Amino acid sequence: MAERTEEQHAEKMKKKQAAHDRIVTAKTVEKGLIIVHTGKGKGKTTAALGMVVRMIGHGRKVGVVQFVKGAMTTGEKTVFDRFSDLVEFKPMGEGFTWDTQDRARDIATARAAWDEVKRMIADPSYEMVLADELNIVLRYDYLPLDEVLEVLGAKPEMTHIVVTGRNAPQALIAAADLVTEMTLVKHPFREQGVKAQAGIEF
Repeated sequence: MAERTEEQHAEKMKKKQAAHDRIVTAKTVEKGLIIVHTGKGKGKTTAALGMVVRMIGHGRKVGVVQFVKGAMTTGEKTVFDRFSDLVEFKPMGEGFTWDTQDRARDIATARAAWDEVKRMIADPSYEMVLADELNIVLRYDYLPLDEVLEVLGAKPEMTHIVVTGRNAPQALIAAADLVTEMTLVKHPFREQGVKAQAGIEF
């Protein structure tokens, strides 16, 4: 295959730029999104926390409620505590259900965390609310899916809601505006016996 000349390359990129500009110009809707990060791969919470950082950078208030995490200190909490005027960070979990081994307690903990999410969604000062690991809670039927969908469907028009966790219910995926599935290709925990490490997993 013949190598393109600089002129041919420049012409091709100019056409791509024009096509891209036409597409961008046609997109005029601005709205609060329901965003779901799911799948077996690592990075669901990490990506969501990246959006929290972006919101901080824009001076916008964010609420973060963690449904499973809370039994350990994380790097993100330490960082977000420094931006307490913009981020309310509430790790309200007690670990995974196999850690607690108490279904009634898990349900009560999930309900308390969900009440915080609902409070934040109802408060117009929050421009984004992250419900971290909510999908885990829904998978174990600790909260009624219908209730969650009803609250998300009635959210303020410009509020972004981010939901993370494996096994997102199909009804939540259908209701969402943006869904990303993280695919597990390789993980050192499984393949090399490497433990969870500070700065990588927490």
